Amino acid sequence: MTIPTVDLAAWRSGDPTVAPAVDLALQQAGFLLVTGHGVDDSLRAEVRAAARRFFALPTEVKQCYAARIGGRGWLAPGVEANGNVEGGENPPDLKESFAVGPDTPTGDPAVDDIWFPANVWPDEVPELRPAVERYLAAMTSASRDLLELCAGALGLPLDTLTVLAGHPTWTFNINRYPPLTEVGEPAPGQFRIGPHTDFGTVTVLDREPGAGGLQVDIANAGWADAPYDAGAFTVNIGDLLAHWTGLRWRSGRHRVLPPQPNAPHEELVSLVFFFELDHDAFVTPLAPPLGRRDDLPAVVSAPFLKERLDAISVG
Repeated sequence: MTIPTVDLAAWRSGDPTVAPAVDLALQQAGFLLVTGHGVDDSLRAEVRAAARRFFALPTEVKQCYAARIGGRGWLAPGVEANGNVEGGENPPDLKESFAVGPDTPTGDPAVDDIWFPANVWPDEVPELRPAVERYLAAMTSASRDLLELCAGALGLPLDTLTVLAGHPTWTFNINRYPPLTEVGEPAPGQFRIGPHTDFGTVTVLDREPGAGGLQVDIANAGWADAPYDAGAFTVNIGDLLAHWTGLRWRSGRHRVLPPQPNAPHEELVSLVFFFELDHDAFVTPLAPPLGRRDDLPAVVSAPFLKERLDAISVG
């Protein structure tokens, strides 16, 4: 069971079996299934339904809300190639997205233009904003719980990471993976999302299962279909959190398969919440014996993330 299901409610209640399971899973795959999160299924369904109405708008309408990687609004097909973060030039990912971020600017334009740009909301789908804002409040709370769980899994004070997230940056992407009948045969090496690791602390994913779905790279085992539970979130850790652990934990490498010939009409929508620390958080890696390395430098969150965001931008 390299990707276990862990119950946040049980952990909050003092279940001593949760922390060791988390530590082992994050060493092997960097992934968990998480239940007991308290987010109502109806809210998740409401966000997904409103997003589908947005994505169904004509391209010329969506273009009014267009943005680039790191911006807010519609990310059109072709602007992102996640596989590029691992080196080389890869075909763009077969997806479109709608991106939202925190509405909490610092007042410093140099910071806000990158990490706290204004959100963009489509007039044509007015129900999207209130549904997303309710969902994001739940995601922020769940992510803070997950950071406490991560600290507790290593026997550290629960606020070890959350004290670095007093004014956090984060991104919420709603990803639509179009069907094969819409995009045609993928190019060689083209995915819905190419192989990569996420960049920050924890990613909280609400996904739909499918033939062209999520796969996880597990240590000493290779690619495997990610387990699915309709009531659970799929959670993985990113590069910054792995760095903080002195590479004790594995940043969860994953990919989303291209649309498959045996499911030509399959369209999937994923809700992806990338939680980050403060833009100026100073992250010092854990030393051995908790950490695995003693030669990793301390890093600042913003430039650490920005380097990776620039790498996946196309054009």
